Amino acid sequence: MQDKNTSFGFEDVSFEEKVRRVTNVFKSVAPHYDLMNDLMSGGLHRFWKDEMIKVVRPAPAGRYLDVAAGTGDIARRLKKALPQDDTSEIYLCDRNPAMLSTGRDNALDQGDVDRLTWVCGDAEALPFPDDSFDAYTIAFGLRNVSRLDLALQEARRVLKPGGLFVCLEFSKVRHPLLRSFYQAYAFHIIPKVGALVASDADAYRYLVESIERFPEQSLLCAHMKDAGFGRVTYKNMTFGIVALHSGVKIETK
Repeated sequence: MQDKNTSFGFEDVSFEEKVRRVTNVFKSVAPHYDLMNDLMSGGLHRFWKDEMIKVVRPAPAGRYLDVAAGTGDIARRLKKALPQDDTSEIYLCDRNPAMLSTGRDNALDQGDVDRLTWVCGDAEALPFPDDSFDAYTIAFGLRNVSRLDLALQEARRVLKPGGLFVCLEFSKVRHPLLRSFYQAYAFHIIPKVGALVASDADAYRYLVESIERFPEQSLLCAHMKDAGFGRVTYKNMTFGIVALHSGVKIETK
């Protein structure tokens, strides 16, 4: 019997089982992913992602990596924030081929493929050399990895010295009344919307449960510091429903 070392929603599972189940979840939701984001957040995810790009502050002629890139909206925002004639390289990395395919199709439909490179890869074993990127972004993907600390170590490994790590993730609402309202909405409404729009209530039930199991803001900061990041900080948005965490790769002597 395999050791149960991580969580899939509220269930404790092996690392391998989580990878398999998360892959199936995102294979199921890929065709409706962007629509569901709009419905679940009331469009607020667009504001949150715009704020993420402000933290990254992409500079010309840089190399950028977006992990758990999904349908590519972070990468396209990075590109839009750069000059039109810029030579920056933007890599979109996701372990799920269905999500990558949806993202590529979106970019092709919009005629927006130059300087974007899609790579199928695992956040816990990135297929890139050490010291490769000026910034690493991950939006709503860190809670889906099996080994959080390993994913953070990999993020630090592929960043150049002084490179920036930025994570946008669902977090913990502090105000008791607001938290009760948010949890009621998340657990009772979101799975029903998932069933109606994506024909998969279970996938969205997992997504809600995974938010509950994910480390709260200060604990994620501690994990980042343990992984070797310096200048670690976070910013709550929408009462802490989401948080923007950032840190810098500091070289150790």
